[in-house]
Amino acid sequence: MELFKPGKLYDFMAIRKYWITFSLSAVVVSLLALVWPGPNYGTDFKGGTEIEIAFHKPIDAALVRSTVHKIGFDAPDVVSVTDPANPNRFIVRVQEITALDEAKKGSIYSALCAAHPGGGEPPADRCPPGSRPTEVKFSPGGDKLFLRYDAEPSLGTIRQQLANVQGLELRPGAHNPQIVSPRDHKVEVQLKSEGDKLMDGLRRELGADAVPENPLRVEWVGPKAGKQLRDAAVKSVAIAIVFIMAYVAFRFDLRFAPGGVVALVHDAMVVIGVFTLLRKEITLSTIAAVLTIVGYSINDTVVVYDRIRENLGKHRGKTFAQIINLSVSETLSRTVLTSGATLLSILAFFVWGTGVIKDFALALLIGIVAGTYSSIYVAAPLTEWIDRKFFADAGTQTKRTARPIKKAGAVV
Repeated sequence: MELFKPGKLYDFMAIRKYWITFSLSAVVVSLLALVWPGPNYGTDFKGGTEIEIAFHKPIDAALVRSTVHKIGFDAPDVVSVTDPANPNRFIVRVQEITALDEAKKGSIYSALCAAHPGGGEPPADRCPPGSRPTEVKFSPGGDKLFLRYDAEPSLGTIRQQLANVQGLELRPGAHNPQIVSPRDHKVEVQLKSEGDKLMDGLRRELGADAVPENPLRVEWVGPKAGKQLRDAAVKSVAIAIVFIMAYVAFRFDLRFAPGGVVALVHDAMVVIGVFTLLRKEITLSTIAAVLTIVGYSINDTVVVYDRIRENLGKHRGKTFAQIINLSVSETLSRTVLTSGATLLSILAFFVWGTGVIKDFALALLIGIVAGTYSSIYVAAPLTEWIDRKFFADAGTQTKRTARPIKKAGAVV
């Protein structure tokens, strides 16, 4: 199927200066946006607790935000989620996490009559040897305790001991604490997380008729883990670009590799810049979309590069700019059909998707448009400039005369 007349030549390189200026401006704006207003990191990267709630009746996001702040959480972020199945669905994010600090852990050790790892034995008059746990472990989320005893412990005593710890609340239930391993006398204690406290506060302030008993989901990430995820995301994109550069240099030659890499950086920066300006959250899903875009963009660039390399051998009397015009014109129908079909499928997710799917689709939409455009007006012009600037003196520039052909011992 040909959308453009075969043999038609379009002079893309004649207006390359305008599009290069546009690309440079887009990258500069994206870099400035990363400084101010700065990226809006999601819970994955900045840490905190995220709860998704489907309220029983219509409610305003501003009311939810003010209520969360009134409960005692600082800088809450409330986002409405479009979902026909749950019309009153919100995502609530707070900076607080469930992790127990060292002071709280010390109070727990003291209340349970356990020997603290930092030293110090509990008083013998209050803590006879038979009542002391031999092991105390905390879950990574800080919402569970795991205790081990030499003999079968009294669950009522454990509940009473923990009730004396200031700021510590147990989840309500007849089986909390509970013995999870009778043979090892191992006990599990479930503590109220920040998510539980948030839900309790919302039910108390807004009423049980508006707030459900349980949220749709609860997630949390500590600040240290968030920083590690952020660093790993940057490294993953950088490593992908480096390996792609090596692949392009190996498949073609050094003239082509810089253009391909600059095009990939351009596409990634445009996506991040648009997300920053639109105040969209940058999460692990966004990074996954960027990596998908990097792979898609280099695929389109390789198709153009491959046709350029093929035409370099067939049209030795043409300049590199003329070869680029010819090659892009020949692959234009393929590029439009491939990108158009991909955009239509992604557009369906963007229009009818919700939450993370919608943002993922938005990133892909921006990236596919940027990737298709950068193959023509970022990668190809930079390759032409490198050929003209650094390879002309070595006799490898494309503007050449045809090689003499030997026939029957004579040169013609």
